[in-house]
Amino acid sequence: MQNREDSRANDLFFVCSLIDRIARKTKNTRKDTVNALGVPNIEKLYDLADVYHCENIDKVTDEFIEAATIKTGEFDNISTCDYSVPSYWDIGRVYSRLIRQVSKEKNKDNIDTLFEVYNSWITDYIDDYNTNMYYSNPNYIFHSYKEGNLLDN
Repeated sequence: MQNREDSRANDLFFVCSLIDRIARKTKNTRKDTVNALGVPNIEKLYDLADVYHCENIDKVTDEFIEAATIKTGEFDNISTCDYSVPSYWDIGRVYSRLIRQVSKEKNKDNIDTLFEVYNSWITDYIDDYNTNMYYSNPNYIFHSYKEGNLLDN
């Protein structure tokens, strides 16, 4: 049987993946997407992730775009990618790992940390698929985040 901590990690992974899916569909930055969704919608997603992950991802995406009235933007990191585009699941994993590490380090709630991370400088690097940041070692990403800049490899 899965313990509660593992379950919450999976819930966070789902939420971060859905954020990326919504951002791609609406052509918004991840920061703008998180802020447009707001705390109530993110908390709802996180609390009911075990239910939402059983539904069609496109349906859930559309429901939250409508609920938060997210407008179409102009950010498109997919068409500008020169290489293989990571899936929204891949990017969700990067963000959820970082959020969990920061939450643990700062002894903060995952939702508070989610907003902190998505509104930080590091999103510009993770969301640039022409760099190696999204597939870098999770500890490298975490320590770079803590230092406030990319560390030398």
